[in-house]
Amino acid sequence: MKAWLATRCGIVYRSTHEMKTELLQRITIEPDKCGGRPCIRGKRLRVVDVLQLLSAGASFEEVLSDYPFLEREDILAAIEYAALQTDHVVLQSA
Repeated sequence: MKAWLATRCGIVYRSTHEMKTELLQRITIEPDKCGGRPCIRGKRLRVVDVLQLLSAGASFEEVLSDYPFLEREDILAAIEYAALQTDHVVLQSA
């Protein structure tokens, strides 16, 4: 599965930790930019904006075409960041 995903996304597979660390360096949080929300490489494009485009059905190619300063790895970084934000235990009260 990992090899397939790496091939499908057009990246060379390294260790999962190396790949995540490298991707997550593309996500920046600056208090004076976009209200301190996570952005892509210091640009005024929020992670949530990229995710909403993808969830609306835009392909990677469409997003990259609409935002020429973006790179494929920026989109992958947004997805990875979102995945990490949801990767925690949720305790339910009785």
